[in-house]
Amino acid sequence: MSTYLVLKWLHVLSSVLLVGTGFGTAFFGFFAHRSGNLQAQAVVGRLVVRADSWFTTPAAIFQPLSGIALAHLAGWPLGTPWLATSIGLFALTGACWLPVLWLQWRMAQMAGAAVARSEPLPPAYARYARCWQALGYPAFIAMLGVYYLMVNKPALWR
Repeated sequence: MSTYLVLKWLHVLSSVLLVGTGFGTAFFGFFAHRSGNLQAQAVVGRLVVRADSWFTTPAAIFQPLSGIALAHLAGWPLGTPWLATSIGLFALTGACWLPVLWLQWRMAQMAGAAVARSEPLPPAYARYARCWQALGYPAFIAMLGVYYLMVNKPALWR
């Protein structure tokens, strides 16, 4: 198997890990936040942070590195329209995702502290949850766009 095909397989695998873990943690986080169950919010919050640390972050780092290497090996300039657009959408995703990391880390801390002290969540938790959710939608839509561009490689402009 060629270097290109091995790298492409790893790139696809890491993209599935990135989007799949991101969507899965968002799904469970979304419903835990709304459950009103403090124990669930604390446990799910802690696991969301762990999943992003173990899976999403390494995949998010590997994606642009492997993508640039693949473009180089295939002879595609980074200014190729579908490639440049996918890079821009990936950057948009990252711009949304970085604050999400901090928000979910803080929310997990708040929920864990509330459980330990047998207190209700502070009002900031609900604000953070709304911001977390609001940032997740454009990030997920942008990643769907990246998938479309990667698979179809359309001629967007000339």
